[in-house]
Amino acid sequence: MTHQRGPVTPAEISLATRLFPQEKQLLSGATPAYLCFGTRLMALSPGWRVFASFPMNRYVVLWKAVRSSGFPLFPWGHCPWRGIGSLLDPEMKAFLEENTEVTSSGSLTPEIQLRLLTPRCKFWWERADLWPLRDPYWAIYWPGGQALSRYLLDNPDVVRGKSVLDIGSGCGATAIAAKMSGALRILANDIDPIAGMAITLNCELNQLNPFPILIKNILDLEQDKWDLVVLGDMFYDEDLADSLLQWLKNCFETHRTQVLIGDPGRPQFTGHSIQHQLHKVAEYSLPEPTRQDNNGLTTSTVWQFQP
Repeated sequence: MTHQRGPVTPAEISLATRLFPQEKQLLSGATPAYLCFGTRLMALSPGWRVFASFPMNRYVVLWKAVRSSGFPLFPWGHCPWRGIGSLLDPEMKAFLEENTEVTSSGSLTPEIQLRLLTPRCKFWWERADLWPLRDPYWAIYWPGGQALSRYLLDNPDVVRGKSVLDIGSGCGATAIAAKMSGALRILANDIDPIAGMAITLNCELNQLNPFPILIKNILDLEQDKWDLVVLGDMFYDEDLADSLLQWLKNCFETHRTQVLIGDPGRPQFTGHSIQHQLHKVAEYSLPEPTRQDNNGLTTSTVWQFQP
């Protein structure tokens, strides 16, 4: 796939290297560059079309209101987005529906419909800094999450009747797969409040009652008892990986919690010391669209954590 673009600007290089410091040398070149953002390529080019009808300031205000709310752990069975206020819910819902597409193709789980950022969405090729909210990682169906979701759908006994915590839930696909497979109690956790809205919308797409969502860094909180903890694509940063390892060890030692990790083989994961405490339970060949959108990664694996 080739796109003719002009040289990147200093501001665009700064944005890209802040998000992806390992690509600094590539992005600082004079040739056209593209910021690989999960399953989309956000073109780094000064030749942008600004959508005059896009109510930028309005959504920035809404985002600040959500972010400053500091959601607590919501009671079981209560959708956290239904207490925020009549203004926020329809406005943010309208924004997400306008700028994402409902799809079930190109992934390992065609049974699950998700609202994602796709090539038919206007922000797929838009410049990253024009997106008015926090980087929409929730709008990407990452390959580690795909493998976890596929595994739970194919092996419902792993979750049936159990309590499940999905860390870094993003679009909520793995939590949705757990619900479809009979999990008794589910908590989806993500630090981005907008992910909470997206998860709720995705539950509704799949005819599921929304499950509770925790919008906090769960690694900073006192641990609860879970039968199963699942996390996909979370080992992308060394410091975070170290914190996750310690937190997962504590879960296992305190509650004998089962832990499943999904990852397509990122170097931050394959080179981490956690490798000595993993047992492979499943490996999946990624669909061609996912391969193309993830720099040619071909497989994704589910690992059981065994400290």
